Amino acid sequence: MRISEMNWMMVEEQLKRDDRCVVPLGSTEQHAYLSLSVDSILAERLAGEAGDSLGLPVFPVLAYGITPYFRAYPGTVSLRVQTYMSILRDVLDSIAACGFKRILIVNGHGGNTPGQGLVAEWMADNAGVRVKWHNWWNAPKVWAQIQSIDPNASHASWMENFPWTRLTKVKMPAEQKPMSDVDLIKQLDPPALRKYLGDGNWGGLYQRSDEEMMKIWRVAVEETCDLLNTGWRD
Repeated sequence: MRISEMNWMMVEEQLKRDDRCVVPLGSTEQHAYLSLSVDSILAERLAGEAGDSLGLPVFPVLAYGITPYFRAYPGTVSLRVQTYMSILRDVLDSIAACGFKRILIVNGHGGNTPGQGLVAEWMADNAGVRVKWHNWWNAPKVWAQIQSIDPNASHASWMENFPWTRLTKVKMPAEQKPMSDVDLIKQLDPPALRKYLGDGNWGGLYQRSDEEMMKIWRVAVEETCDLLNTGWRD
């Protein structure tokens, strides 16, 4: 049930039945040989599949996030932290004003996690509205499934290589890239980071079988649905 496929009257009728909705967050940043929109594609698709299965409205993905470290890679777009917080606050204000009282944020980009602090602050100022922040890729069940397949999983590696994040006619390297030094990565400016990472994969294989990827995806949908169905505080 996508907001883009509804009009305001349909939303008003939906709110008479249920006050839950889903908001996906993504980014536009380098993902080696994969789409620059990996985080947005995955967050929006996951939110959509979970929302559809439960008959809940899903808002369009916020496709820009906080990713200053990748600015040396063409195509990457980064918002300032202050800008991102302001946008997220305005989005939540608007959704709550519509009448939604239970909001699940499906976040697809690690750089956006400062928004969790904003969400806690926002809820303190908006009594009666509950918001959950769901970093879907490292949620307990999904991460356990990833680790059971291959513990060498990282940014732009196989763990983000789904059929819908690949680019046609782009061939993936067959070798396994050595894992990068995460502590070093955090200290590098954008040009130095690009020089260190090269193609942008942080380490691991570039692709695994679709069968393995779909195991992860099914767990992700199930875990997201569970969050929508349970655990809302009174």
